[in-house]
Amino acid sequence: MKKFAIAAATATALTLTLANAAFAQQTAQPSQSPMVIAAGEVTEMKQDTSDTWITTKVKADLMTEKGVPGSDIKVETNKGVVSLSSKTELTDTQKDMAIKIAKNIKGVKAVSADGLMAN
Repeated sequence: MKKFAIAAATATALTLTLANAAFAQQTAQPSQSPMVIAAGEVTEMKQDTSDTWITTKVKADLMTEKGVPGSDIKVETNKGVVSLSSKTELTDTQKDMAIKIAKNIKGVKAVSADGLMAN
């Protein structure tokens, strides 16, 4: 137990030392104000989160739709544009349904289904 406490204290001390060094380097370079940097990071994170949410929601809706092979459809989202693709062939009805599902998700700007194989 004593060894664990010593190891934990050492790890904490090293972490704080490295964090202070990183903070000192960041504040030593006043090229941009911290608020501008933070605003850019928040905007980027919001976009990533939004795209991740859209991808997850489209995939979940595809998986729960009867007649659509949701597990065979790959979903990717970039800036609100959803790309659907598959390695297995889908019927035209399945392809149309997958596109419709993706378009009905909040935040989707466009849907590209060029990667869906139809028979």
